[in-house]
Order: sequence, then structure tokens, then C-alpha cells
Amino acid sequence: MKIGAHISTAGGAHTGFDRALAIGSECMQFFESAPQQWGTAKLTDEQVETFHEKKAESGLDPIFIHGKYLMNLASADPKIFKTSQSTLRSSLNIAGRLGVRGVIFHTGSHKGLSFEAVFEQICRAATEVLAETPPETLMIFENAAGQQGTIGSKFSELGQMLRQIDNPRARVCIDTCHAFAAGYDLSSADGVAGVFEELEREVGTANIAAMHCNDSKGALGSGRDLHENIGEGHIGRDGFMALLARPELADVPLLLEVPGYKIDGAGKGPDKPNIDLVKAIRAAAASGGPTPPSPGIAMPVAVKKVAAKKAAPAKEAAAKKPAP
Repeated sequence: MKIGAHISTAGGAHTGFDRALAIGSECMQFFESAPQQWGTAKLTDEQVETFHEKKAESGLDPIFIHGKYLMNLASADPKIFKTSQSTLRSSLNIAGRLGVRGVIFHTGSHKGLSFEAVFEQICRAATEVLAETPPETLMIFENAAGQQGTIGSKFSELGQMLRQIDNPRARVCIDTCHAFAAGYDLSSADGVAGVFEELEREVGTANIAAMHCNDSKGALGSGRDLHENIGEGHIGRDGFMALLARPELADVPLLLEVPGYKIDGAGKGPDKPNIDLVKAIRAAAASGGPTPPSPGIAMPVAVKKVAAKKAAPAKEAAAKKPAP
């Protein structure tokens, strides 16, 4: 089980490797160009060669591209749909040139039309893109948090798309924050067990190409896509202990997209304390040891309130327990 993060590549795709190694990443995800703008990177042969050299030197593997947020294969607007399909095609072609595992992307939103109404459009578009892109690259559908008609918040929707597309290159990425926000309880061993039963039944755990490892600021079933540092949200360290102990994830890379601890005023995205904690949880889950403590970095007031709220029932029960 490799542990890594979404890494900034400001200055060029090859610059991400040093940043990833600096925080202890073993694998990596990055944007090939600005995620909030249409248009993919125009890479020269020299830039591609530099990327390959840095990749070989770093030893980081696997590596993924995260697709643009603007893409919506469910859009009823012909222009947005066509541009989305073209952008996904371009991203997969870039992944092929760079020799990375594949492209993780949000399918989009049906905007109130219903999943059934846009199902054939999504699957047809995906099938066409797969036929026109390098055969070694994966097209990876990410689950959604459930807000505003987003596709894939239910595992059954992801499974239906994979079965209809019927191509081994079509896989899924499960984001823990999104799953929790969509109502899948990952905060306890029993909850995690139930979630994996449904994942196996609806999607097939062998189809999980990667996992976005994020705690959740929002409550279970809130539908809110609010990422939190590992162990500081509603999933908690015990939830991640149960998650990382699952044998189905033994070969699945975990990619952190957390905000980072607020040091000197602001978090700067995935950082070494979060990576180190997940590595400690991985080791504890493998050995059956106790849940590791948090990194000991001062938490923001809002996070302290969440932690205190979660701890309150246990403290109240302890206070009511009669003295021996």
C-alpha cells in the first residue's frame, strides 16, 4: 500500500517529484494544467523527457493525473459535453506520453435530469475516449459527495457505468471524504466492513485503482465536499485504522488531498505530518497495534470544536459511571 498526495507542479510537471519526496510521498497525483480552466498542457518532447528522467530518479510510483473540475460528461449543453469529452481525451493522451497510470476525474452532474437520463451519454462518451487513447492508461471515475446531482455518489452508479463501458481500463477512485459525505460510514470498523461489502457487490474492489485519503469536516451524509486533515474530522483516526487494515486495499495507492496543518497562519495542502500519520496508521493496522496519536500540531479552533464534540458522549458516559 503506497501512500502519497496531490502535489503542486507549479513550474512544470517535473517539479512535483522533489516536492513529493520532501513530504515523504511514495506515489503522486497532480494537475497537468490549471484545473479551473479549459485547455490541457502543450508539452514539448524535451519536457516529457525531463519528466521521465525525474520520475525514474524519484522512484515514485504509481503516478496519476487529476482531471479538470470543469469536465461534465453528463451535461445537457452540447458545447460543455463536447469540450468535456475532448478534454478527457487530451488528458489521457498526456498520461500516455508521461507514462503515468491514468486520469482520475469527476464525471459531472446531471443538473436535476436524473442519473438514468444521462447514463447512456456518459458511457458512450467514455467508450469513445477509451478507443482513441493509449491502451495502457486508465480512465478512473471518482465517487462524488452527493451535492447538486453529482454522478457517482452511490456505488451502484459507479458499478453500472463500469459494467456498461465493459473495458478493463475503466476503474474507480474512492474518495473517503466524498463517501462519508454521501452516507457511507467509514468512522468505525463495523461501518468500514459494511461499506466494503457494498463496494464489492456494486463495483468490485478489484476495480479500485486508487483511493483519495481525506478526513471529512462535514457530518455523515451531509453531502458536503469538505476535506479535513487525517484524524481531525468526523472519520477520525480509528476510522482510518479500520480502513487501512482492509486486505482489499493492500495494493491500492492512497493519495492525500487534505488542507494541511495551519502553520504560520495557513495550511498549504498535503504535508509531512499528514503523510507520517497515515504511514503510522498503516504500520499499526498491519501489526495490530494501537491507533497512533495525532502529530501534535496545534489545531485550528474549528477543528478543536469538532474533536471536542466527538469526544463529548464518551466523557459524559464516563462521568455518569458509578465509582467502584
